[in-house]
Amino acid sequence: MRPWLGTPYPLGATFDGAGTNFALYSQVAEYVELCLFDDDGAETRVRLPEVQGFVHHGYLPAVGPGQRYGYRVHGPHDPARGLRCNPSKLLVDPYAKAIDGRIDWHESLFDYHFADPSRVNNHDSAPYLPKCVVVSPFFDWGNEKRPGVPYHETVIYETHVRGLTVRHPQVPERLRGTYAGMAHPAVLDHLRKLGVTAVELMPVHEFLHDHALQARGLRNYWGYNTIGFFAPHSGYAATGTRGEQVQEFKAMVKALHEAGIEVILDVVYNHTAEGNHLGPTLSLRGIDNLAYYRLVEEEPAYYVDYTGCGNSLNARDPHSLQLIMDSLRYWVLDMHVDGFRFDLASALAREFHDVDRLSTFFDIVQQDPVISQVKLIAEPWDVGPGGYQVGNFPPLWTEWNGKYRDTVRDFWRGQPATLGEFASRITGSSDLYQADGRRPVASINFVTCHDGFTLADLVSYDRKHNEANGEDNRDGTDDNRSWNHGVEGPTDDEAITTLRRRQMRNILTTLMLSQGVPMLSHGDEIGRTQHGNNNAYCQDNEIAWVDWDLAETNADLLEFTAAVTALRRGHPIFRRTRFFAGSPIRSGDELRDIAWFTAEGREMTQEDWGERFGRCVVVFLNGDGITDLDARGQRISDDSFLLCFNAHDRDVAVAVPGQAYGAEWTVVVDTATGQVLAPTQPAPAPGDGDRSRVVKAEERITLCARSLLLLRRTRA
Repeated sequence: MRPWLGTPYPLGATFDGAGTNFALYSQVAEYVELCLFDDDGAETRVRLPEVQGFVHHGYLPAVGPGQRYGYRVHGPHDPARGLRCNPSKLLVDPYAKAIDGRIDWHESLFDYHFADPSRVNNHDSAPYLPKCVVVSPFFDWGNEKRPGVPYHETVIYETHVRGLTVRHPQVPERLRGTYAGMAHPAVLDHLRKLGVTAVELMPVHEFLHDHALQARGLRNYWGYNTIGFFAPHSGYAATGTRGEQVQEFKAMVKALHEAGIEVILDVVYNHTAEGNHLGPTLSLRGIDNLAYYRLVEEEPAYYVDYTGCGNSLNARDPHSLQLIMDSLRYWVLDMHVDGFRFDLASALAREFHDVDRLSTFFDIVQQDPVISQVKLIAEPWDVGPGGYQVGNFPPLWTEWNGKYRDTVRDFWRGQPATLGEFASRITGSSDLYQADGRRPVASINFVTCHDGFTLADLVSYDRKHNEANGEDNRDGTDDNRSWNHGVEGPTDDEAITTLRRRQMRNILTTLMLSQGVPMLSHGDEIGRTQHGNNNAYCQDNEIAWVDWDLAETNADLLEFTAAVTALRRGHPIFRRTRFFAGSPIRSGDELRDIAWFTAEGREMTQEDWGERFGRCVVVFLNGDGITDLDARGQRISDDSFLLCFNAHDRDVAVAVPGQAYGAEWTVVVDTATGQVLAPTQPAPAPGDGDRSRVVKAEERITLCARSLLLLRRTRA
């Protein structure tokens, strides 16, 4: 087979309708062999005939979609100098758009012998490695339109393609756990009912199941072990893995967009499945180890690791950075996704220990005409001496706000000295974001996510119970800021179960009524449990999957969550795009946008904020004090509300503020009872209905222990 010269770009395998161009970057390669595999696994090697700018390339007529391939790179092998070429190892194309097959963890995948790591392993790895696949770029998007939901109207639902759908009774069995399952009407109806505007999908880049997990009879469930940054994971495809997964993924995106739901991908550019110096040679390591990975300068046989996963991509090298940016653009332009959440984003911008705001990565994202226009969400914290990072990202970015998570957890379990911090977090965390020009929507607010307890477990367990992970319960976070309310795990004690359900409603309501962008973890709306496992990264089973029977068992929680989300959607006061002005509350006779009151109904003083055991606070939100403008430049106005929080373990009689703030108020949310008044539902007329839910200025209303009341002003 004689290849044509082809072109150096685009990198990867590109089908043009008549043949396929193959291009691979390697500055250290002497030459590169393209390896084609037929259906029986027989291999045909073709030397790429041309090199331009260290890109080895060639064009093969009549080779098209479905063709399986890989590369063998001939070059120097000297690990002590960071050079790890070994042509006996078949290598995955970093730009592969589809990958077929599963890895078989054989010793030949490593370039050393287990018994003697100093000896080079020259056994052929091809029989044990998944193969890349040439894909068709053609897809009928029809009249598909990106939803383009602004941040302040966004409600994110963090979910897992497989975990969400694999047990759904209305999804046909053959579609469960797949992209097609995500696009099923039953799943879309559930998301719409919740008021979700964006799904944040846990990693769908092609990933591998770690050999250490497989040895324990487990699987990589979360997907943080990437081997293909352009390829949708083949294990989530219902229709096939010879390119069909690409079409199925696009169909899923199209269906979600038609439902008004954006698609955000959790992307893992901070490390790969190749791990540390004792890891396998699967792709980048054997192609150009020096360019793609960050090596220890004094000892290039070893890898710099900011992630705890063995290696970090070398974002300082232009070709490694190009790989990241090309991948991001591909997912936006070809796959039509709407944004990204970057796993340990700070690892891509580390010079030493602190996030480098002027790093090449941030600089190029800022300037990129494609990536700069989509949603960018950073997971800010990192492993290592630099510690926890939040509020350190450029104005273009939003962030998972881990401080919000910790503060809300602490407040609702009654921890002392959290009131001031709590006030800051529910009003958008201006201390973190305002100084650098960012707005409240920079804060992605969450209380639970995939990494930790579910909401039901947060109120049911004090301790982690990760025995099923096979690590003697050493893995996972020990300090969860959780509270079991008196009994560890399941209980028949009605008082405890009642309080737990109230606490779940407290947290959900706080999340939806806080300034910023709320993120709900999948299954929390129906009380999903992992039975105390707070690190289910390897539990691809019933421990981590959503049990849809709970949608009936906990139908009241589902309805409550949907109602509170609808309340947020119906009232712009809860989704401002600018921070509150704060105190003083008055300018002449004009009320400002926010005021804070003690349980006695007086405005809080500095001494009140310093109260060590402050667990009760009333917040006035002025619907006429919104400084936001609508799309046509008009001022926005809304109803005014009182948010009444009581984290005490006893009932508290709270005085409603004076006449200046409102003559009459009606309860619209009561977490003690689970009552939510629909945003369009009128308040009771005088003499009608339950008058106990209507209070006048300066009257007292009882806040049940550990509960939240939301009151709407019904008469000024």
